[in-house]
Amino acid sequence: MAATLCAKLLPKPGWLPLTQSVRHGSKAVTRHRRPMHLLKQKILAVTEYVPPKRPFPPGAYPSETKRVQEESPFAILLKKQLEKMFQDCKMVAVVQNNACNAEDMLTLRHRLYKHGITVRFFPNPVARSFLSSSVYCNMAPLFIGPIVLFVSKEPKVKQMLTILRASPQMILVGACIDNTLLSAQGVVSYSKLPSITVVQGELVSGLTMLTSHTASLMQRHPVHLSALLQQHVKQQSSDDSVEEAT
Repeated sequence: MAATLCAKLLPKPGWLPLTQSVRHGSKAVTRHRRPMHLLKQKILAVTEYVPPKRPFPPGAYPSETKRVQEESPFAILLKKQLEKMFQDCKMVAVVQNNACNAEDMLTLRHRLYKHGITVRFFPNPVARSFLSSSVYCNMAPLFIGPIVLFVSKEPKVKQMLTILRASPQMILVGACIDNTLLSAQGVVSYSKLPSITVVQGELVSGLTMLTSHTASLMQRHPVHLSALLQQHVKQQSSDDSVEEAT
């Protein structure tokens, strides 16, 4: 009987009831968490227990001792060559190579060799390692990127700048000329200075002029004194002749 009644009350498949009961409104939630006071939050943060880190088992990680890597014999040889180059050459120019091909580099080296300027290549780590322990340590920041060295036993600055103007791929960064570190603008200003022979000639001419002027000043007073004495003698002799005639 009850099963028959339930079967009658249940909706048939594919059939929906005309009315449905829907509950509107929000759920009543009475258990809201109250905000914690700021001072209490700070106290809890300060007094929070921080467990110590668990020690690693021995041998799990390699030792932290620094391994000192010895320099290769080739790097030591390059350092010796750099030292000899700085001792023998009065001009060491640092030039940045911006994608200069082999043919242009060969032409550039040939043009520089005509003026006694040679092109040298050294790895940047080796150059910086040598410069850091030498008196030329201020040149170490210049060795960044592809670097080429133009060296010569005499400061051929004008010839080097003239050749570099024809090679836009090569950019002058700085130079050490006569144990003086110069920037690119400083090298240009140095090239505008007169040569040593001209300066020596001007110095010799100036010293000669000063000595001749000093000698003329020293001889002026005796000559002037002798002229005055001669004039006085002439006046005395003329006075005596007039007195005799009277």
